[in-house]
Amino acid sequence: MSETSEIIAKVTATVEPILSTLGFYLYDIEFVKEGGSWYLRVYVDKDGGITLDDCVLVSDQLGEQLDELDPDPFAEPYFLEVSSPGAERPLRREQDYQQALNEYVHLSLYQKLDGKKTYEGTLTQLNETTLTIQVTDKQREHEVEIPRKLISNARLAIKF
Repeated sequence: MSETSEIIAKVTATVEPILSTLGFYLYDIEFVKEGGSWYLRVYVDKDGGITLDDCVLVSDQLGEQLDELDPDPFAEPYFLEVSSPGAERPLRREQDYQQALNEYVHLSLYQKLDGKKTYEGTLTQLNETTLTIQVTDKQREHEVEIPRKLISNARLAIKF
């Protein structure tokens, strides 16, 4: 297991009990180096959406508990950021896709499907091998079935 994976595992084990008592859930954790500084980003959510006050609450409690870990898993100083995954959150896990059913999504593909590498539409169905989205082309609605193996990036999208 890499050092980053070990840190993420320890942070996950530390934050999940905090979130459970608050009625929140963990969406994702990143530990990345940007511009010479390390950032520990913890994305949390709850039914109805997370607020800034919720993020501050989690940040305060998580920061205290991370400071008490012995041995300290962090070899370098880091910035702790707790936030919502956002309105255009990425879809990575099966749970993310399940929660996105009947939501507007953006899909980027590794290769063209019917002449296109990107699709936006409402996710109407999913199974182990495909996603089905309802798209509108030139005022005409139709369904497109997309093999999961072709999807390079998936996220919620805002419909304009």
